[in-house]
Formats: sequence, C-alpha cells, structure tokens
Amino acid sequence: MTLSHDQIWSAVDRLAARYGFSASGLARKAGLDPTAFNPSKRAGPDGRPRWPSTESIAKILEATGASLDEFMAGLDRDRRATRGLPLLGFAQAGRGGYFDDGGFPVGTGWDEVAFPDIGDERVYALEISGDSMLPLYRDGDVIIVSPTSEPRRGDRVVVRTSDGEVMVKELKRRTAKTIELRSLNPEHPDRALPLAEVSWMARVMWASQ
Repeated sequence: MTLSHDQIWSAVDRLAARYGFSASGLARKAGLDPTAFNPSKRAGPDGRPRWPSTESIAKILEATGASLDEFMAGLDRDRRATRGLPLLGFAQAGRGGYFDDGGFPVGTGWDEVAFPDIGDERVYALEISGDSMLPLYRDGDVIIVSPTSEPRRGDRVVVRTSDGEVMVKELKRRTAKTIELRSLNPEHPDRALPLAEVSWMARVMWASQ
C-alpha cells in the first residue's frame, strides 16, 4: 500500500481527536515539541512535505495507549471522511431546549461544523465565548464534546447545572454525592457541586487550540 503525506497526517489527527487532544496537545503529551504536529510544520519553507518520524509515531502510541493496528486503521480512511457536527454557541448552552436530560443535543437553532468522523455519533461542538477559560480556551475556540464517553479524573468536562449554568472545568474528583471541579482559569475558584444539582456532565474530546 502506498501511503500519502496527507494520509499519514490525517491518521495522526484522528488519533489525537479520538483520545481527546488537539494536535499540539498530543505532541505535548508524547513529550515532543508542542508545535511538532502543527499544520505549519507539515511542509518546509520550500513547500516540500515533512513527514512525522517513526520515533514520534511510537511516542504518540505510547502516550495514548493506542495500538499500531489502531493507528494503521486511520490510514485506510480518506482524509475527506468528515461529517457535520451540531454546533452551538457556549452562551446558548445554558438555555432550555438545546439538550435532553442526558446532555444530548436536541431541538433547532444548532449550526454545523465539519469534523473528521471519529466513530462517535453523539458528539457535538461548542464555541467558547468570553475569557473565563483563559489561558486554555480563548474566545472563538471550538471544543468537541462527547456525552457518551465516561469522564475520568483529570479529564476536561462540560457541566450543566440544574439552574442552567454551563461551565468547562477539569474533573478533579467524583464521589457518590458530589463532583469536584478544578477551574481552567487560575483567577476563578474551583467548584464542588452536589450531584443532585448536576443536570449532566460530558467529556471534552478535542479543542481547536
């Protein structure tokens, strides 16, 4: 099988998205330069393609726990294999009519954004507004959210409370009665919420950082 430059980089992008990273986040997780997988690094100044090294691929497999077969499966998929995800502005997410009780998108008023198909039919996108999540997320960034992926300690999550407040935090701890959330912005306090006040919690899979 002849592999193209685009196929190799698409497989890297799919692996990053599947494990909840941006391309730069995956590089950082693997101990590489955070810019190593940036689109601007995929071609030289003369326009000639740059390929990821076998060493860097080995490091991202180790960092994610993915198998080589899983990575190779991404090579067989066309780079244009994308689908439209429901997209909603973050400010709208706290209003009624956009989510069901499980945190799945419903109703009208959603926009759409193209994204590589990662095999989860229930993912959707939220567009960040404001600066309350700096320095991690900036105004206009898009995060891809999965209500079906079980959040684990250390994951970034979107949480909606029963009174309509929506926030993005890091899951610090979960007990039978509460969830503890670490703020992404050091200027904002951490939160501890009774489970009875949480409508739903969904895992952040990817961000356009």
